[in-house]
Formats: sequence, C-alpha cells, structure tokens
Amino acid sequence: MLGCVIHGQGDLRVDTLPASSPGRGQALVAVRYGGVCGSDLHYWRHGGVGDFRLREPMVLGHEVVGTVVALGDGASGPGPGTPVAVHPATPCGICPECADGRRNVCRDTRYLGSAARFPHVQGGFAARLVVPVEQLRPLPAGLEPRRAALAEPLSVALHAVRRAGDLTGRHVLVTGAGPIGCLVVAAAKAAGAARVTVTDLLPTALGYARAVGADTVVRADDPDDAGWPAEADVAVEASGVAAGLDTCLRLVRRGGVVVQLGMLPPGPSPFAGNLVVSREIELRGAFRFDAEFDDALGLLATGPAFDSLISAVVPVTEAESAFALAADRGRSCKVLLDFGEL
Repeated sequence: MLGCVIHGQGDLRVDTLPASSPGRGQALVAVRYGGVCGSDLHYWRHGGVGDFRLREPMVLGHEVVGTVVALGDGASGPGPGTPVAVHPATPCGICPECADGRRNVCRDTRYLGSAARFPHVQGGFAARLVVPVEQLRPLPAGLEPRRAALAEPLSVALHAVRRAGDLTGRHVLVTGAGPIGCLVVAAAKAAGAARVTVTDLLPTALGYARAVGADTVVRADDPDDAGWPAEADVAVEASGVAAGLDTCLRLVRRGGVVVQLGMLPPGPSPFAGNLVVSREIELRGAFRFDAEFDDALGLLATGPAFDSLISAVVPVTEAESAFALAADRGRSCKVLLDFGEL
C-alpha cells in the first residue's frame, strides 16, 4: 500500500508500506481523503514542528476519513463498510490533565503523524490505517467523506471558540485567514457571534474567509483600510505570528478576551504585554481539541458552505505537488490527498 512519508527536511516520498491488520480492540480503515495541515508542511519544509524534530521516517497526516475494512478481536464499533472520520488523539487517561477533563493537553498523548515522542507516532496518510476502534466516528447521514476531511481542523477552531467564552451577539476579530482562521469564522458564527472581522495579508485568503461568513475583511498591511474595527469583544489569533497577537491585544476592548490559537515560533515572542495588565485583557491559549470532534462532524453536515475551503483534491501519488500547493496561500486554502476508492 502507498503512504506519504517524510524522511527529513525537504525529503517527502510516496513509499510502499507493509500491509496492516487490526489487533485486539483495533480497526482497519481504508483511507479515502487526508487533509494537508500546517504541521505536515512544517515537517516537510523544516524537518520538525516547534521543538518536535524528526528522528526517523514518519508517515504524515492526522486529518483522515475513510471506510472501515475490518475489526480486530474484541473490537466493538462501526462495522465493515461504515464511512468514518478518525479522531487523531489517544490521551493516556491517567495524567492530571486527563483527570481534570482536559484531555487535549494530556502530557502523554499519542497523536497521529507526530514526532513529539520517539518512536514517532505514524500518521494517517496511508492507504490502510490501523487505529483503536474508540477513535472512529461514523459520518452523519448526508455528510460526504470529502467534506468530512475538514473535521479535525474544524475541531481545533471549535475548541478555540469555546475557550473564548460566550460569543452570543459579540464582535469577534480573527487574525489570519488560513484554513484554521477561516474555520474559526464558521465556528464563531455557529456560536452566535453577531459580527466577525478577519485580517490577513493575502486577498485570496480573505476571499475564503468571506465565503464562510466573515462580515468584514481587512488587509493586515493597510492601516488605512476602513474595515479595521475600533475594538472587538473577542479576538482569536490564528496566524501564528507575533504581529497577529499584538494586533489582537491592541484591538480587543478593555476586559476582553484574546485566544492564542496559531502556534508561535519557538522561543520568546514580542507583544504588547503591558496592555494585558492595563486593560485587564484575558489571554488564553487553545491547543487541539477533544469532544469537539463529534460537534465538528455535526456542523459539517449542516451545509455546503465548507466545501468552498477545499481548493484541490490531489492523488497521493502526486503528494509533493499537493504539499507545494498547500504551502502557497495565494493559490489555496485546504488541499486534500486522495487515496482512491476502497
């Protein structure tokens, strides 16, 4: 079977992988689509994500959907032939964070396609994937696998929105209109936000934000753009750059909430920390998700607006061109790898 494997910085290959079979409590899934994530791009371009560096070849991918092929002994879950999305995390269940109901920050979790531990956790960009049956989620009626491939990044957005608190009737600022930022727009609207303003440097990215419900879009490099808000009730930083965080702190109202969602570069990041004090701004982090995965599938089933974020579907045999397209934000939003029919 074919798999998309990163061997080192800039060394992405489509390899032939050994066949897999499910063990006790596991399921074998025929993967149909896999979404190329920013972390996949980091492994390809830089050989790591933050402090997580590649130490061995690793199958990439954690945004995958497919069809159940077989169940292992003792596995009770969706049967063969069931279309499913795969929750990529396996929290330990015993650490203090898990005990406190914050499984998304489990200190010993396993996450598909991650070099955070060694041996690395192999990912889902393979024609066949074996996972614990508890990680499978049957697709809601009417939800096509292509759109369902957005479940993982939408879960990230939903978690960030929940970290922000009640958004009913609020004005939300989102800095960064990449795939996650655009999904934050959709999540904020679903949570009752009255107005969402999005900033980015690229007109193409801002167009995607409009397609999923942004009320106002602003060129981040144009200080004279009339769309800049005087202030927002809540700001979600989704660009992963310090300048975006600084913008959020300067434009959120006194006593407002800023959620840092984008992964900032390793090391110190300069921002207007004095404003956190003088304006009593609440600065909150948002990392991955947990139960939001099920909510994401339900939200995706409500309508086709999300389809506009899928820029291209590329055969896995052309993985490197798919990664190059996904890395070009002027030409794409979300790019999917296609592993073919069952």
